[in-house]
Amino acid sequence: MTDPAPAPLDLTEPPAPSRPPLDDPLFGAVTVTVETHTRVTVSGPGLPRTVLIRVPGDDAPDAHIGIGTRDAAALALTVDGVPAGIAPGRGRLRRSTYKVDATHAGTRYRLIPASLGTSAFLRDSTVLGEFTADGDATVLVEWREDAAPRPADASVGYALAAAYGTGGQPMWMTLVDVVTELIP
Repeated sequence: MTDPAPAPLDLTEPPAPSRPPLDDPLFGAVTVTVETHTRVTVSGPGLPRTVLIRVPGDDAPDAHIGIGTRDAAALALTVDGVPAGIAPGRGRLRRSTYKVDATHAGTRYRLIPASLGTSAFLRDSTVLGEFTADGDATVLVEWREDAAPRPADASVGYALAAAYGTGGQPMWMTLVDVVTELIP
């Protein structure tokens, strides 16, 4: 018996967002739409449309992740209709394991926790700015003054921040949480 063909990805426009667009200091109006555990869409007059989709499958979504998974095989990312790569970290004890890597048109991106609430966003190892998001459509960014982010950079950054949230606890805080849970 052969496996059924995978369902085609739905790249059509999502429903209109119920909240006003975000105001990016460099790129103006940015619309971020999050369909929990299914899809994240980023668009705006000055940005290419970026879509991150969780491919339908048998696995139950992870309730702590906006897009529902850290399994790269279960994700599809496009920037302006062009497929892009995505590789989320495993999300374990160390803060650095919550990184999310993406590639598009020969450019490497990384969103990596920088503090409890923020994540640094890098293009080819150059820090472009810091994002703040709780894994929903409210995403804030502070671009570095010496950085020169491009529209595709911003679109990918917003999508990753909305899909995975930002920030992370240092390992020592996580260990304290684990130990206190074990004490009756």
